[in-house]
Amino acid sequence: MNLFSYEQASNAAAAIDLAKAGNAPRYLGGGTNLVDLMREDIERPDMLIDITQLPADIEPRSDGSLLIGAAAKNTALAADSYVRSALPLLSRSILAGASAQIRNMATVGGNILQRTRCRYFYDDAAHCNKRHPGDGCDARDGFNRYHAILGASPSCVATHPSDMCVALAALDARLHLKGPIGLRSMPFLDLHRLPGERPDIETDLQPNELITAVEIPPLPFARRSTYRKVRDRASYAFALISVAAAVDIDEAGKVHDARLALGGVAHKPWRALKAEAVLKGAPANVESFRAAAEAELAAAIGLKDNGFKIELAKRTIVAVLDELKGEGA
Repeated sequence: MNLFSYEQASNAAAAIDLAKAGNAPRYLGGGTNLVDLMREDIERPDMLIDITQLPADIEPRSDGSLLIGAAAKNTALAADSYVRSALPLLSRSILAGASAQIRNMATVGGNILQRTRCRYFYDDAAHCNKRHPGDGCDARDGFNRYHAILGASPSCVATHPSDMCVALAALDARLHLKGPIGLRSMPFLDLHRLPGERPDIETDLQPNELITAVEIPPLPFARRSTYRKVRDRASYAFALISVAAAVDIDEAGKVHDARLALGGVAHKPWRALKAEAVLKGAPANVESFRAAAEAELAAAIGLKDNGFKIELAKRTIVAVLDELKGEGA
């Protein structure tokens, strides 16, 4: 681990001012990913800026929206009574991630910005375009059971590891940002990038820009929602496939509206827009659910070890939607 300075910021403006004084600053929330990366000599900041004093409120609003301070702990968000009743897919996605100890430390903003857990990214003896642009990607021909089947490129087949982010993608969340150029907001779906030729550029944040809050717009039918994670063991494992879903089924038994997102399949949380388009107006039955899954996975490409994930994703989508249909019966 290289030498670095440590500073504590009392608010977002102070954090940004501190960042402007560093050559390679990093914001520190819970540190559950950043510290690991520093130990592995992947991240080499010259300054750590502690932002745990930033707002951590979880604020339901009168219009049905929810504002979440970026410094809120994952445990607090998952346990919040409003989240558990109005947005169960969000609570369940957080509880499916990591361990209780890590959830107690991890912040919402840090969870969003965590980096891939690809073993080749962490192995300094491996070729990795994300760590060293132009170096190659050993995962493509290596052990790639956990890697991407959608949106990958010859440069990178890594997946985004977050469970919570899959739920945020399904919920049309927006990010509140503050940086040297001022305040702005961004659709959550626009934050993370697909790898293309530059997998080392992972988000569309500006230099030294800080996530200050996450806003979830009103979605009344999210009360009928869930998150399912398929993994190799029951706890502390990353997703092979995960599905966050919410459905609105009308009195005629047809899907009036739906939100669907996938994890474990791509370099970013994957919003299943093609599946949603198939579902809207269709009968709420297994045949429609399967058609939606087929439409979303039509472009999927399997690698040597992960081709099974294509069918697994389809079956998981169908199972989750069928479960939600039964909840309203």
